[in-house]
Amino acid sequence: MDKDIQVYKKNKKSLKRFIKSFGYSFEGIKYAFYHEQNIIVMFFAAIVAIVLGIVFKITYTERLVILLLIGIILALELMNTAIEATVNLHDKDKKSNYGKVAKDCASGAVSIACIFAFIIGLLIFLPHIINLF
Repeated sequence: MDKDIQVYKKNKKSLKRFIKSFGYSFEGIKYAFYHEQNIIVMFFAAIVAIVLGIVFKITYTERLVILLLIGIILALELMNTAIEATVNLHDKDKKSNYGKVAKDCASGAVSIACIFAFIIGLLIFLPHIINLF
C-alpha cells in the first residue's frame, strides 16, 4: 500500500505530467475558439486594443492594465464555457432551473468584466482620440 502511494506521489509531480497539462490547457483554448463565438469577438477586441495602444503610444502602466484586462476577460470566457459544458452534461433534460441560473451567472460575470474593461478602455484611449481632433 505504501509503495502505491509513493508511485502516485512520484507520478503526480513528474515533469512529463506537468508538460502534458499545458497540452490539455491548449486543447481547452482551441475548443473555445472553435465552438464559442464570444471568445473570437473578445480576441479581436483585444487585438484592436493592443494596436490602439501601439498607435497612441500609451504608457507602460496603461499597457499593463490593457493586458491584464485582456487576460481576465479571456480567462473568464473560458470559465464560462467550462460551466456551460458541465451544466449541459449534467442537466440534459433541462429539468432544473439551477442549471440556467449557473449558466446565466457565469455569463453575467463575463458581461460585467467586459463592461468595466470597456469603460477602462475609454478612459485610456478617449483622451488620445480627442487629441486627434
